[in-house]
Formats: sequence, structure tokens, C-alpha cells
Amino acid sequence: MGRRKHALTGILFLLPSLAGVCIFVLIPFLDVTLRSFQNAVTRTWTGLDNYRILFRTPAFRLAVKNTLRFTGICIPLLICMSLFISVFLQRVKRLGSLLKSAFLLPMAVPVASVVLLWRVTFHEDGFLSLLAVSTGHEAVDWMNSGYAFWVLVFSYIWKNLGYDIVLWMAGLSGIPYNLYEAARVDGAGEWTCFFKITLPSLKPVLYTITVLSFLNSFKVFREGYLAAGDYPDESMYLLQHLFNNWFREMDFDKLAAAAVLMVLVIFGLVSLLKRSWDLEE
Repeated sequence: MGRRKHALTGILFLLPSLAGVCIFVLIPFLDVTLRSFQNAVTRTWTGLDNYRILFRTPAFRLAVKNTLRFTGICIPLLICMSLFISVFLQRVKRLGSLLKSAFLLPMAVPVASVVLLWRVTFHEDGFLSLLAVSTGHEAVDWMNSGYAFWVLVFSYIWKNLGYDIVLWMAGLSGIPYNLYEAARVDGAGEWTCFFKITLPSLKPVLYTITVLSFLNSFKVFREGYLAAGDYPDESMYLLQHLFNNWFREMDFDKLAAAAVLMVLVIFGLVSLLKRSWDLEE
């Protein structure tokens, strides 16, 4: 009787959150999934026509290519940079707290301020262009050239580096120091300790950071959209730009089909990553 009462109490506590998830997440997603097989105006059944049209759309193929390229470059770069910086900060005790605050500062900067900074720095009449003119070179509009993609990469890493550093340092603080002392007594060097002790101990943290970095890569659209508009340079035209333009033009059938595909891909990648971690453990 007591166990049943405790179980009922737990269910009652979960019901408000479960109801919120169903109303604001699950039911809307089911509606979007249904719309992906229907006409946007008449809601008549069209089968897989929306998906066929989607894959024939050049803008969709371009956005997918740029998004995959952006994710494939940014996530490994961010993970490696944040790991090595966190190991360095762990060793430098005096400047560690000051440098951690410096790396965390971008997280506290509002998006509007970041966009203003990018405009002042990277646009045709910005700081870098004026610097190039003053040195005798031609002014370059970074946000409307092939450099735009790398500006977006820089923006993502600059914004998320501090967050990943904090997560890495939380994992590093949980490694017993006597493991390093015992390894050094046996003659192990710094790189041996790093690859044989530090990296294996950080595997659970690596999974968390990888998933969060992957999800945060879809949030970089705000800075790119506000700095370069609806139709930025072709090199930084991501899926979020495409979704925003389709929503404004009321192409809800293509938008629904693309959203369903995106959710399935993200869920599949995260599940594969989780499965690979479970197999290693």
C-alpha cells in the first residue's frame, strides 16, 4: 500500500510537466508530421509529394550542404579547443579564475550587442575594411563574400567556448590527482598522462559536450540572420534561413516536411552517439 501511494504521488508531481510537454511539444509535432503529407492550403492528402519537392529544391540542397559543413567544422574545433584550454586553466591556478571569466563573458553578451559588434567589424564600412584601406588594400565586405562562412564559424566558437570549458573543467576536477602522481612515479610523461588518464576519465563529459555543442550549432542562426538578413551570402545560407523564409512565404507543406526530416536526423545522430558510448562502456 505504501509503495502504491508513493508511486501515485510521483505520478501526480509529473503530471503538470507531462501535460506541458504533450500540449506544447508532442501534439504540435504530430500536427507538423501530418501536415508534411498534406497540401498546405486545402489539407488534402498528398503522400510523399512534399518530400519529393523538397529534395528537388536547390535552396534546400544548398542549406543542407552548408549546415553539414558548418557542423562538421565547428563541433570538432570547439571540442578540441575547449578541452585544451580547460586543461591549461586547470594547471594555471593564478590566472585560472580570471581567464574563465573572460571565456564566459560572451555568454552574457546579448545577441543584439553581438550583431552590432559584427556589423562594426565585418561589414564593408567596418573596422577590418577600414584597416585594409589604410594599408593600401581593397575594402572587403566580409558578410557578403566567401569569408561570411568563417565569420559564422568564429561567432559560434566565440559564443560557446566558455560554456564547454566550464563543462570540461567540471569533469577534470573529478579525476583523482593520485592517479597522475602514481603514473609519474612509473615514468609517464605529460602526454601519456593526458591520453591514458585524462581522456578516458572524460568520456561521459565528452558525450554531454558533443550533444550540447551539436544542438547549440542550430542557434547560431540568430547572429547570422540579424547581421546579414534573410538572404545572406551563399556560403552561410543555413537551414534556419530557409525555414524562416518558407515560414514568411507560407510554404508550410515544404516547411513541415523539412522540419520532420531535421528532427529525425538529429534524433538519429544523438541516438547513434549514445549507443556508441554505451558500447564503449
